[in-house]
Amino acid sequence: MRLPIRTRLTLISTAMMAVVLFAAGAFLYLRFKADLIQAVDAGLRSRAEAIVGALGRSDQLPGGTLIEPDEAFAQVLGADGSLIESSAGLLDRPLLGPGELAGLEKPRSFGIVVPVGTDQVPARLLAVASDDGRIVIVGASLEDRREALGRLAVLLGVGGPVTLALTAGVGWLVAGAALRPVERMRLEAAAISTDDPVRRLALPKTGDELARLGGTLNELLERLGSALERERRFVGDASHELRTPLANLKAEIELALRRSRSEKELVAALRSAGEETERLVRLAEDLLVLARSDRGELPIRREPVDVADLIGNEVSAFSPRASEEGVRIESNVPQGAVASLDPARFRQALGNLLDNAVRHSPPDATVTVWARVDDGALTLEVSDAGRGFPEDFLPRAFEPFTGAETATSRAAAGSGLGLAIVRAVAEAHGGTVEVLNRPDGGASAILTIPLSPSHP
Repeated sequence: MRLPIRTRLTLISTAMMAVVLFAAGAFLYLRFKADLIQAVDAGLRSRAEAIVGALGRSDQLPGGTLIEPDEAFAQVLGADGSLIESSAGLLDRPLLGPGELAGLEKPRSFGIVVPVGTDQVPARLLAVASDDGRIVIVGASLEDRREALGRLAVLLGVGGPVTLALTAGVGWLVAGAALRPVERMRLEAAAISTDDPVRRLALPKTGDELARLGGTLNELLERLGSALERERRFVGDASHELRTPLANLKAEIELALRRSRSEKELVAALRSAGEETERLVRLAEDLLVLARSDRGELPIRREPVDVADLIGNEVSAFSPRASEEGVRIESNVPQGAVASLDPARFRQALGNLLDNAVRHSPPDATVTVWARVDDGALTLEVSDAGRGFPEDFLPRAFEPFTGAETATSRAAAGSGLGLAIVRAVAEAHGGTVEVLNRPDGGASAILTIPLSPSHP
């Protein structure tokens, strides 16, 4: 089980402080120990120089020269290592043996335990050779040094844990204060529901990372709220679109079953029911395309196709429908142009554009289909001769179930999914689509599909 962030921050800060205190304590202890040794060595050198100087002035040492106070002592040895003179309290034998004094040319320090009476005293010795070959040994007890180091170790051993405890307490309080805005935002986020999607997090006026995190979360909530609103609108519009053909289908069936019908009447009822069923199938397929498009799963299977044949076949399929509306379809597509795209999806997009153009064109008008392949892209433009789109409709033209307010009765028969399907197909190919009003009247839809293999 993972620990809470506050606990982890406290443990991390305490662990870091423990490392710092240990390193600082070890450095202080070792530095203090070295300074004490240097101080003892400095005192020993001074005393050794004084004794060697006295030996140089007289063959006999003045009385009391080696009687040293404050736990200090000295010995004078002959060139052969024999004891000449010694401080009171020391045993009647040299402190250092011949092996330790062999080759003594420069002052040399030793750390030994010196027997003084019945006690064993840790001591620091300095051996210095005089000009006449005699050896002067001076020493000092390290008891005071050991006691000082012991007191320092006790202080560090007690002060370290106390400091760590204080650090942990301060770290706990600081972490709590730092995370308090996060907890407040968490509670506010938990209170936001689908019943109150416009509610947002209150941001601290600090301008720090937490404020930026809150701003990012508010932006996320804004996007989620917009997506939720689009989903609700989508479901409502889809329900509305499905209700009409289902109601018509139900009415046709009930009417056919209400009384005996002739064969002609039954055929007409079945034909009408078939038309409503076909409308339901198309609507369901369109909704499936949009659902896959929103999840990024719209399948695209590119293959080389003849652009003129592909567009010509779709135009031919729409020509009877256009003739019923009194509209002509003209195409201007170069022969021999080959493009790599999904022919089924492209026909679906072109069919929706032709359907919109035919429904928005008045009788005796002409719908123009124009295409070219150059610069690594296929550009398709479908233009009609209607009244065009309102300017405020253009920014939302590709939203599902969106219809222009100026639509005629024929246009109103559409489901409002056509342009949304076209955009889904274009984006699945890595392309774009735009609609605009023509200066001479009518509207145009321009679909651009890149043909590079690097695109989907």
